[in-house]
Amino acid sequence: MDKKVFQLIVGLMLIMSACTDRNGASEGNILARVGDYYLYENDLKGALPQNITAKDSLTVAKNFINTWVREKLLLVQAEKNLTPEQMNFDKQIETYRNSLIIYQYEALLISQQIDNDVAESEIEDYYEKNKDNFKLRQSIVNADYVIIDINSPHVKKIKTFLQSTNMNLVDSLETYCELYAERYLINQHQWMSFNELLNIVPIQTSNQESFLLNNRFVEISDDSKQYFVKFLDYSIKDEISPLTFERENIKNIILNKRKIELINKMQNQLFEDALNSDIVEIY
Repeated sequence: MDKKVFQLIVGLMLIMSACTDRNGASEGNILARVGDYYLYENDLKGALPQNITAKDSLTVAKNFINTWVREKLLLVQAEKNLTPEQMNFDKQIETYRNSLIIYQYEALLISQQIDNDVAESEIEDYYEKNKDNFKLRQSIVNADYVIIDINSPHVKKIKTFLQSTNMNLVDSLETYCELYAERYLINQHQWMSFNELLNIVPIQTSNQESFLLNNRFVEISDDSKQYFVKFLDYSIKDEISPLTFERENIKNIILNKRKIELINKMQNQLFEDALNSDIVEIY
């Protein structure tokens, strides 16, 4: 499409109110046509973000029209080469619609009747009975770390503060990290995979198990940064994952089990009630 013509079209969109389509409805100016398919001004308006510059608006509009034309050309080509039977999707549409309606109803039922509170005792009981399902696929660590520019003030004190069990020193370290650290995690008792930590801190090791067995504190530096890591706990690949790592996962498993039980109970009750009434007749 010629740029000047296109700019004229966009300008007309802003100053002309509407025109009438083939069915008499107000759709705005016609911007493009492919066979019997028409793209109207109102179709384009919804694709333009608010507070966009005139230059960007032109680019977005041009891309939108080109994409629409390509899609409709493909559709017209497909319609020419497919039989009416091949283009009949009534059954699939009905099945999809029915699935959506049932899903919406089940979601409503779940939101109204499911108790989302899971007692700690229930989580622990599930964990104890299903420990074999919680074998680790990779080593995990519970660690505090600080990454800081090597030229930051008082860098040497970080090791002392990070290793301390004095909460006043820990609080002081957090305040310091808020001001100077590039990245840090302190006193969160947060599990992560060891591989995830290796993506954050450039620890070099060819044997993760041996490394975790023999290191409780690591200090590394490069040309620009200093890295401090204190390992609070760890579990090795193929060991049973600790409950503290699996707690949220187990809670979700229990809640999903409740949802399935609720839906099955509802479906069975609905079926039984229908058989005892005149709603359903099976011949």
